[in-house]
Amino acid sequence: MSDQSVTDWLEQRPEIDSIFACVCDLNGSMRGKRIPVAQAGKMAEGALRMPLSVLNVDVWGEDVEKSELVFETGDSDGLCEFVGRPLSPITWNSRPTALAMLWMRQEDGTPFLGDPRRALAAVVDTYKEMGLTPVVATELEFYLCDPELDRPQAPRSPVTGKRLDSDGALSVDELQHFDAFLNDVYDACKAQGIPADAAISENGAGQFEINMMHVADPVRAADDAILFKRLVRGIARKHGFAGTFMAKPYGDRAGSGFHVHFSLVDENGVNVFDNGGEEGTELMLNAVAGLLETMQENTLTFAPHENSFRRLLPGSHAPTGVAWGYENRTAAIRIPGGSPKARRIEHRVAGADANPYLVLASVLGGAMIGIKEKLTPAPAIKGDAYDLNLPHLPMDWATAIDAFKRGQNIQSIFSKRLQTMFVECKKQELRKFALEVTNFEYHSYLEVV
Repeated sequence: MSDQSVTDWLEQRPEIDSIFACVCDLNGSMRGKRIPVAQAGKMAEGALRMPLSVLNVDVWGEDVEKSELVFETGDSDGLCEFVGRPLSPITWNSRPTALAMLWMRQEDGTPFLGDPRRALAAVVDTYKEMGLTPVVATELEFYLCDPELDRPQAPRSPVTGKRLDSDGALSVDELQHFDAFLNDVYDACKAQGIPADAAISENGAGQFEINMMHVADPVRAADDAILFKRLVRGIARKHGFAGTFMAKPYGDRAGSGFHVHFSLVDENGVNVFDNGGEEGTELMLNAVAGLLETMQENTLTFAPHENSFRRLLPGSHAPTGVAWGYENRTAAIRIPGGSPKARRIEHRVAGADANPYLVLASVLGGAMIGIKEKLTPAPAIKGDAYDLNLPHLPMDWATAIDAFKRGQNIQSIFSKRLQTMFVECKKQELRKFALEVTNFEYHSYLEVV
């Protein structure tokens, strides 16, 4: 989208008088400025500036203390380059606005590799050099809950007024009760160019899943996921709900995942995972092996928060062991059935709270390592993965941070800069959580131990 295209887009929408010009930080949160439409040309030309360190704030928006980035660069500004995606209309605010997606360059014009969107683009560029294009689809789960309470609680049905009190897996009634909300979500997806597909009522009370169609552009797929999460939260507020992508908002209900489906096509558009049968090609098995090889050290990108690890518990419908299987949803890596022409890999580890750019970079980067090194996976598992003695994902946040810091394959996927930034950010968040003693701990221990 050129400077003129931005101007033309805005001229067709005279009701819009401001734009949120945003970059995406390591936690998947949008950071930026609200600018008047008169500055749209300046934004499209890449003349907006923000500190590079804005990508490395913690989940509360606080600077990372003693950050190497700040001390090495003097907290210098970066150039905010317009990514070229059409502006996204925001219709759920008090007045219509738009969002522009940016990514960052350094002062000398080179891409800033601490930008998570740049990290994914670099992985995709490597696939292009190999003559391959990843085709990606994502599935995002989320909960609607009551915004008036300190702790999340299932919402009341807009039809009956009764609070949802039971799980409603694939409930058509629940979809129909929240029809007005879902209609607005689909309308917003259409306006923002997000290829939303099927919606289902998931396992938890007030939990939904909306799938995205396959696209031959992983960066666009991650953009779609980022924008989708924002619009769900915004439209939920409009309808009197709170929308959350927390991995595990309820201890006794299903967590929310971010599942990634992908295949690879060659320069002739042929799916290189398809061998005409159910087992898939040797190259697909190489990719599976790479995903297994890198899964433990990449877990921090799939489970980046304290709450993330409440979802990754044995028997909780989220994978905990490093394994793969055909049509097996207990495995971390699933090869779905169906037509061989659509042969693909499903990666089931990430939570809905993860940064889509980092998740897709980890998934595609891990597969690429397996392909380049011609790795061979262990045999596919059969039966319940939770009952097998499998290598385990990191059991807690601190272990995952250390695994990402020390991972032998991390710098084959991410820059040293991003690796350091992410570790610094997560260590700061871990320290803050460690200082908080919960009411449940006081109740359990105060006058007992």
